Amino acid sequence: MYKIINKVNRAKSATFDTVDGIIETPCFMNVGTAAAIKGAVSTKDLYSLSTQVLLCNTYHLHVRTGDKLIKKLGGLKKFANWDRPILTDSGGFQVFSLVSTGRKIKEEGVYFKSHIDGRNIFMGPEESMQIQSNLASTIAMAFDECPPALSDIEYIKPSVERTTRWLYRCVDEMNRLNNSDDTINKEQMLWGINQGGIIDDIRIEHAKEISKLNLKGYAIGGLAVGESHEQMYHIIDVVVPHLPNDRPTYLMGVGTPKNIIESVDRGVDFFDCVYPSRNGRHGHVYTKYGKINLFNQCYELDERPIEENCGCEACQNYSRAYIRHLLKAKEMLGMRLCVMHNLYYYNHLMETIREAIRGNTWEEVKKKLISDIDMGDSEN
Repeated sequence: MYKIINKVNRAKSATFDTVDGIIETPCFMNVGTAAAIKGAVSTKDLYSLSTQVLLCNTYHLHVRTGDKLIKKLGGLKKFANWDRPILTDSGGFQVFSLVSTGRKIKEEGVYFKSHIDGRNIFMGPEESMQIQSNLASTIAMAFDECPPALSDIEYIKPSVERTTRWLYRCVDEMNRLNNSDDTINKEQMLWGINQGGIIDDIRIEHAKEISKLNLKGYAIGGLAVGESHEQMYHIIDVVVPHLPNDRPTYLMGVGTPKNIIESVDRGVDFFDCVYPSRNGRHGHVYTKYGKINLFNQCYELDERPIEENCGCEACQNYSRAYIRHLLKAKEMLGMRLCVMHNLYYYNHLMETIREAIRGNTWEEVKKKLISDIDMGDSEN
């Protein structure tokens, strides 16, 4: 299923064969939390933006619309009119990040109130697997606890131990569901998640333990949640060697273009982050020379596209001045064009990275990419 095409030191480019199509790595997964990209970007648009994987969220689709209804409508692929791979996040991060009061963590799972309407909800490993099975995603993530990265060892250690026990329950439940007659996607695959804050020993031990399960893929979770970039890179350095090298590695919730480049260099295959869509909706757009804010007055008469030689719809048809005007006038088109540009930028950054690794030019390309970003950031 996972075939490495080429490696340059720790950086690698591979193909990952799934029931819903082949994924070329390194890959950025576009975040459509509620089965849609915020910013009025359709699944049809995603094809033109070279999107490989759509990432949707278990918790959000469960509390609003409902996974059982989506199952009746044929699962996420049919529901959203998307015929490429889908990854569903387990909902664990949202349970711990969105629900700040009234949450109770027990061995069986988590009791909490919906952030939408306040109703009582229980979610454990089995419930998360059942919801993701109803959604019929290609890849389902294990239900875990995502503690703050800077938590102390007294909190981290028992949390990780419980996450391990939950993973074993996820495996059992997914096996049961994939053998059920009414399951839509009987080839849904489960990926495990490594946790442990920024404590090396716990991270390493957990990576070794979950690797015993021989899952289809593994993620590094609990980063980009309060620690420094240097601490994050250190944990990637520590963990990746202890995860199976014949399976994809996914760094959850990361990040900026520079974060991605540095993490690819450390052996990471998969990424996701809300930055392209969230920043785009606020007029912040990415270029090879860093991020620019189109609300700035210096772009008021700027007739250039967001980025020269960019093939996205925004850059092919509109100027910075016009898009700035749309944003200032609160026209939805302005947000849509910025989000589309950012997604195009991220997806094509990954194409550049893949080509460089496969062509053995990664070291030179990496230095140029980072140098250009640093130069642009210093000027901004």
